[in-house]
Amino acid sequence: MKKTLSIHSVRKDLILGSRRLSNYWWATIIFIGALGFLLAGLSSYFQVDLLPFTNSTDLVFIPQGIVMTFYGSIGVFLSLFLWLTIIWNIGAGYNEFNKDKGIVKIFRLGFPGKNRKICLQFNIKEIKSIKIDIKEGLNPRREIYLCTKDKRVIPLTRVGQPLLLSEVEEQAAEIARFLDVVLEGA
Repeated sequence: MKKTLSIHSVRKDLILGSRRLSNYWWATIIFIGALGFLLAGLSSYFQVDLLPFTNSTDLVFIPQGIVMTFYGSIGVFLSLFLWLTIIWNIGAGYNEFNKDKGIVKIFRLGFPGKNRKICLQFNIKEIKSIKIDIKEGLNPRREIYLCTKDKRVIPLTRVGQPLLLSEVEEQAAEIARFLDVVLEGA
């Protein structure tokens, strides 16, 4: 939630989806490793060197070759999934707070299908507060939520790397000030 477009009565926070450098990195690394395993396993089966830098024909197909083929196949499918997630830009979208129209619109892209585009729309009068949820430790979580009067809690921050604590607090305070609602801590 870094980029913010703000006109006096409209605030739009752009949300970065799965097109992050880390996702490109992991999709590439997993594909390269999986391809190596797959080619090594297939080399042991066909007794032909499919990998130019090693001699994989010395591997016995049962059990080493078949296990390498299995792990390689799983890795290729995992990297394919990651690449499709990147291509489809899962999780990208925006949070729009429009005082003129009196609405809050939360838009995200999902997986292809009938629910590809997720758009939640609320009346500003339905908003009770902005809530910050901060959990430190091994798996830190720093998130901003929109709380409605009918007790719904909708996340406003992106999934992935946790934002800096000061960033989260600043963004939550700005949104709460903009909407003229209470800021809660968890």
